[in-house]
Amino acid sequence: MKGHGGEPGGIRTRLRDERGQLSVEFTGMVPIILVTLVLLWQAVLVGYTFTLASGAADEGVRRAVAADAGERQSRCEAAVNERLPGAWEGPAEIDCGGGGGASDVVTTTVTLKAPVLFPGFASLPVPVTARAGAAAEGK
Repeated sequence: MKGHGGEPGGIRTRLRDERGQLSVEFTGMVPIILVTLVLLWQAVLVGYTFTLASGAADEGVRRAVAADAGERQSRCEAAVNERLPGAWEGPAEIDCGGGGGASDVVTTTVTLKAPVLFPGFASLPVPVTARAGAAAEGK
């Protein structure tokens, strides 16, 4: 029962020689798998931040357009803050502009900071900005 060829003992010898190989390979791959998962999760958070900013800007414009000219700013800011979850409200920059006359365009710009790993922990240095606009109603 020598050798690794077609002899019956060859398979057992080969398996005995490779004992522990799976443990070594798994241990080496764990950091790579974890880093990949963290990067994917971070990409999901950045994408979700874009979605939140866009939805909040749209909602701010919608509420501002339906309001009287004097109430547009406050209604816009209130709508944006209602739309954002608590972890994204704090660092949000809201700019509700335009709509001074009957034919003007009302615009809203929402700038958020994407969280690092989980909301409320830290933010990425690159801001996420969304803009929305609509024609003001004649109120």
